[in-house]
Amino acid sequence: MPPKRQHMTAEEFRENGYAVVDWIASYLEEVEKYPVLPSVEPGDIASLMPDRAPDVPEAFADLLADLDRVVMPGITHWQSPNWFAYFPANTSAPSILAEVVAASLGVQGMLWSTSPAATEIEQRVLDWLVDMLDLPQAWKSDGPGGGVIQMSASDATHAVIVVARHSRREHARSEDMVVYVSNQAHSSIEKGCTIAGIGHCRKIDTDAAYAMDVACLQASVAADVAAGLTPIAVVSAVGTTATTAVDPIRAIDRIAKQYEMWHHVDAAYAGTAMVCPEFRHLQDGVETVDSYTFNPHKWMMVNFDCNVLWVTDRAPLIDTMSILPPYLRNEVSDSGAVVDYRDWHVPLGRRFRALKLWWVIRSYGVEGIREFIRSHVRLAEDFAAWIDADKRFELFAPHPFSLVCFSLLEGNNATKRLATALNASGKVAVTPSVIDGRSFIRISIGQTHTGEVHIVRLKALIDELA
Repeated sequence: MPPKRQHMTAEEFRENGYAVVDWIASYLEEVEKYPVLPSVEPGDIASLMPDRAPDVPEAFADLLADLDRVVMPGITHWQSPNWFAYFPANTSAPSILAEVVAASLGVQGMLWSTSPAATEIEQRVLDWLVDMLDLPQAWKSDGPGGGVIQMSASDATHAVIVVARHSRREHARSEDMVVYVSNQAHSSIEKGCTIAGIGHCRKIDTDAAYAMDVACLQASVAADVAAGLTPIAVVSAVGTTATTAVDPIRAIDRIAKQYEMWHHVDAAYAGTAMVCPEFRHLQDGVETVDSYTFNPHKWMMVNFDCNVLWVTDRAPLIDTMSILPPYLRNEVSDSGAVVDYRDWHVPLGRRFRALKLWWVIRSYGVEGIREFIRSHVRLAEDFAAWIDADKRFELFAPHPFSLVCFSLLEGNNATKRLATALNASGKVAVTPSVIDGRSFIRISIGQTHTGEVHIVRLKALIDELA
């Protein structure tokens, strides 16, 4: 007879829990010693695991040991201070601990009644963020709009595209509907259109700073209307993925209002910067839009996943998303006195994500988060000045936040070779990219523990390999 499966006792859980926390603390202390990018081939990690699941229980010590034997060789170290690729996906001690607590509570927060604390803490913390980022007061939970935590900006954007489609369903077929984005917008918007069955996703030309060209948008919308199509939404970017370009929200909104389009703002990365008053002019006109999203899990030290979506008017969102079978009905929900977040996004189930956001804001304070953002921007300005002063390089685009894009004057091949050499060194991770046939390297400065010493080392490595 195989041994009967046994749950951990409380004492065993404490002992193993302490061991896990010790492992995490050591990892965070030592993460800089690891090559930022793993040196493995496809199948290497799987080869370290047996072909079949174990028939009998294994000791927890063996599970913990396999973090080092199996997991670590294949980890890309996003938490390294030498992480300059993509955008950051930051953690912090209070966020990690909040995730542990949330996992232990195992909340399924689909309704207010399934855990009132999960809903009300989320509402209050998102109200805090409205003030922290100087967003419209109508977006607070006691106004006509409101906020909700989603998994990612992609999910938030997909949701509002569906809302825009739903609101125009009596006027046009989905295959005749059009959504407008700049040609630098995130690919998730086009994907969202595909998922929603939208017939057309127009990519609008950009100006010299890679921001949406408003005249091109106006001409494109007018041409589509003349062709019998129905514009339903436009998405403005505050900080595009490639270069952190900023679209002119107010001018775009005038066109959105003219054609009764839903206007959504994607500030996935750069939204966190709005905690600092000096950046808020970059989203001038935000009070006019229909929805807005940003990711605390990028630059606010909150573990992935934690996206925030606000809407100016919650009614169209709930009208689109709400389906109420008998097993989800309850007296409190029927009274209208509470929010049931299951009606605010596509999934029914939802985790207690608000806990980690709450703990991070309280642990650092608004001023601490501001200084965190400003420190990265200062490092980016220093790095950009170094690039600009070196005759081998040129800045590829403006750098309004903490992403710096540059290329080698020698040309595309030299730029690509440098990016490859930097990543192959194991000392840093960067992201190469291309716009209009021109190659460049993105240096994203925003990891939780990146400081001046890491930028000094990055410059020395670039100098050596260029």
